[in-house]
Amino acid sequence: MTTEIHRDAWGVPHLRAAGPTALARAQGLVTARDRSWQLEVERHRAQGTSASFLGPEAVAWDVFARRVRLDDTARRCFDRLTERHPETADWVRAYVDGVNEGLAEEDSHTPEFRQAGLAPGRWEPWTPLAVWLSTHILFAGFPAKLWRDRAARLLGPDAVGLFATDGPATAGSNGWLVAGARTTTGQALIAGDPHRFIEEPGVYQQIRLACDEFDVVGIAVPGIPGIAHFGHTGTVAWAITNAMADYQDLYRERLRRTGAGVEALGPDGTWRRVARHTELVRVAGEESVEVEILETERGPIVAGGPEGLDDGTPLALALRYPPRVTEDLGFQALLPLLRARRVADVDAALDHWAEPVNVVQAADTEGGLLHRVAGRVPVRSAANGTRLVAAWEPGHEWTGWHPNPRAGLTDGIAVMANQRGLATPLGVEFAAPYRADRIRELLNGKDGKDGKDGRGGKGGENSKGGKDTWSAADMAAIHTDTHLASAAPLLDHLAALDNPDDLTVAAADLRERLLRWDRRMDADSQDAHAYATVRGALVRRLAAHPAFAALTAPPAYPEVFLPWLALLPRIGFALEHLLRAEELYGIDRPALVREALEEAAAALAAAPAARWGDTHRLAPWRALPDPSYEGPALSGDHDCVLCTTSVPGWTDLAARGPAARYVWDLARREDSLWIVPHGASGRPDSPHHHDQLPLWLRGELAPVVTDWTRLTKENDV
Repeated sequence: MTTEIHRDAWGVPHLRAAGPTALARAQGLVTARDRSWQLEVERHRAQGTSASFLGPEAVAWDVFARRVRLDDTARRCFDRLTERHPETADWVRAYVDGVNEGLAEEDSHTPEFRQAGLAPGRWEPWTPLAVWLSTHILFAGFPAKLWRDRAARLLGPDAVGLFATDGPATAGSNGWLVAGARTTTGQALIAGDPHRFIEEPGVYQQIRLACDEFDVVGIAVPGIPGIAHFGHTGTVAWAITNAMADYQDLYRERLRRTGAGVEALGPDGTWRRVARHTELVRVAGEESVEVEILETERGPIVAGGPEGLDDGTPLALALRYPPRVTEDLGFQALLPLLRARRVADVDAALDHWAEPVNVVQAADTEGGLLHRVAGRVPVRSAANGTRLVAAWEPGHEWTGWHPNPRAGLTDGIAVMANQRGLATPLGVEFAAPYRADRIRELLNGKDGKDGKDGRGGKGGENSKGGKDTWSAADMAAIHTDTHLASAAPLLDHLAALDNPDDLTVAAADLRERLLRWDRRMDADSQDAHAYATVRGALVRRLAAHPAFAALTAPPAYPEVFLPWLALLPRIGFALEHLLRAEELYGIDRPALVREALEEAAAALAAAPAARWGDTHRLAPWRALPDPSYEGPALSGDHDCVLCTTSVPGWTDLAARGPAARYVWDLARREDSLWIVPHGASGRPDSPHHHDQLPLWLRGELAPVVTDWTRLTKENDV
């Protein structure tokens, strides 16, 4: 059979080939044609060479990528894959062959290549594994241990829980499964949206992969063969959310230089040789940077060294992470997922999953349902999860792997939105329950505040004791819900202010206005903007309070860790805990709330008609920034189901949000729906570069087309 590339009306590639290997080659080829610049950036980031064309701003990442051994770990994992799962290794090689074939067609007419003065390089067989590692090495947020360790030492152990929340640097998701008894068709629905940094081109790729063995539609990661996270084979569908598991450890190392190199003190009291070499990070327009690469028996040194941090702090930190330990990235799960016919097949495939650790929801046309964790979480001391641990002290070794928890459905639904739940035994910091609770309320036909039907009045008869039945088309209303339950603590403080008559007229009016607010973060809402203005002013005041002064300037940790260490974002995302704590280090919170209200009232007087969307705008990441770009207005907020994350007190711009939305219908796959923030193509001259953006902004979804006669054949390959 000839390998064929077809496209739907949105430019989404539908590939058809005789077998998995030919199909993998076609997937690599079409990805290179659609996303050549993106693939080049990801390859360089994975091997720590992006500063060679992006300049000094990329040096910090390149140094980290070298020190953490991303490329070397990928090579080791691929060698092990070749040894133990040769079919999968050959399949990955075929994908890489397609990528290289497509990149060879790149004639540097893509503007980014011309701007960077760059030509596409060559992918190696292990490059997809390196890209996967690069994408997910910070996914579990191990730098948060630096924050927890420092906060506990400076503020006391209670600070760990006080600041335990998902922050702006964390990847999250909404996901929900509705059993057939709760749907209009009698078959299950799976829906959700992964929350990642919004990039242009997007971090997800809509695609269809069809051959004699399988026919799967799904959302892939550019640079990775197959469909890992979100897929529908026709008879079974699956989706994931971040389990918020803790599976990476930071060890404080005692290092010393000797005439022969560097040694580290181990838990048995002996000094052992550290693997050492140096590498050069080339920097466009500047001198190259020499990097010392050190690796102890715990793992690579990612901060400091024998001489300590750059500011002289005597510290060296080794990162221990599962793929470096096991030389296994779990890619052997990818082909079985494509071949899955029922839930049991998905379940068996995910027994091989490694990283990242996910909560999985799956359903099949025979009524099978699955709700489980997938991935490797080491068994070790509880202290490893909350702080830096001493490499020279016994008791912090890894002693095995936690079993993956499983759960059933409640009232015919399963909801996971990074909250404590199924994965609680495996993690430390979880998202607040607001998104999960809100999704469950909506699925049970409740608005949660005003008692209206969960679909804004458009639902059917709610005749099952508050429950309701759902169709694929109904799910967009859940995706786009903007109710902000986490506003309650601040609004409660406003309501409880002593002597409100002593406020200025403007502040008193603002207080009354916010107490009447419907708590919806809609782009056109003036009240939502007013709330955000008060919240930002309060966050800045708390961050400036002397009680937190010791946390304002962390040690000279590598730059890539700073998003987890900055005080103001930590205050902003822990605001609920800080306001509800019985006592907060002697801080007069009512006084600060009153001051923030007055500040906000004065600011709003200068722009009385300002709406949330005027400042809450999309700010996608680009490898080559465009300073003239002004993103569109957004609804939502961090704790809304429509999770569009900004940093309270710092900026209302949203860099993180729904990087895709999907609805998998098990009754009829062609009734499934999906959308990405921009479009199928990464090429600015393509009509499909931004054509999905208007739908994404409105909360609409594009149809999943499965009828080959409704597609346009592009060519044979």
